[in-house]
Amino acid sequence: QAAAPLHPVAVQCREAQAVVTVRRDLFGTGRPVRAADLTLGSAACLPVARSAAEPTVTFVVGLHECGSTLQMTPDSLIYKTILSYKPTPSGNPVIVRTNAAVVPIECHYPRKSNVSSNAIRPTWAPFRSTLSVEERLVFSLRLMNDDWSTERLSNGFQLGESLHLQADVASGDHVPLRLFVDDCVATLSPDRTSSPRYALIDLSGCLVDGRSDDTTSAFISPRPRQETLQFMVDAFKFAGDDRNLIYITCHLKVSPVDQAPNPLNKACSFNKASSLWAPVEGTGDICSCCETGNCP
Repeated sequence: QAAAPLHPVAVQCREAQAVVTVRRDLFGTGRPVRAADLTLGSAACLPVARSAAEPTVTFVVGLHECGSTLQMTPDSLIYKTILSYKPTPSGNPVIVRTNAAVVPIECHYPRKSNVSSNAIRPTWAPFRSTLSVEERLVFSLRLMNDDWSTERLSNGFQLGESLHLQADVASGDHVPLRLFVDDCVATLSPDRTSSPRYALIDLSGCLVDGRSDDTTSAFISPRPRQETLQFMVDAFKFAGDDRNLIYITCHLKVSPVDQAPNPLNKACSFNKASSLWAPVEGTGDICSCCETGNCP
């Protein structure tokens, strides 16, 4: 694959060589890594000498060089090596600003045909599996207008109206993620531990405000997409307090889409018609702890 911001390493498998091209902006942060900190294979082969101003670093090595290993399957020859990034202190020798990273690289060749006459498709472990710990997920929590189409311009409400809240995560090059709202608390100051405080969502995803007799608060089902979760909360104010400003602080989290929702990762609303808790997705039993209060 061509090197791109979301795929910063490209591999070209030739008949007797592997060409590895690495974007110097390896982590997509806008801070280029030093070419001298990149090596290939267990023998730590160095890249082709190029200008420090170039945006990429290139390695050209023989398939048997730099400590690569060969694996044979009934149909393929697989040459395996690794790209290593080991940052050295610069400026202040006491600190570094990135972690080391290792990217596994493989070149696959068919055993039962003429290699030079076939289109070779390199395969390698997804870069995201190595660098996911380096990425910061970008979470957001926004007040939306009544049809959820755009962000609400005003944060003022009258009692009797409903707040339309939308939580999102920008997942970048991660595996597909599903967003959850773990808890939300309302306070009169930015400090979520201050008093008085009122829990809107608690117990790892139970919209407990909807359990009250005089509310219609609930999660919106189905989701518009897995990385988004919408919910409505009836407007309120703290009793005995004339201040009109309320802070809502929420803890957002994600799990892989292929992981089924469970009592720890769930979005449950109370259905007054059936007097039962119901999840946005998953089986109803994951919400049972919303009633008992014994959620993990």
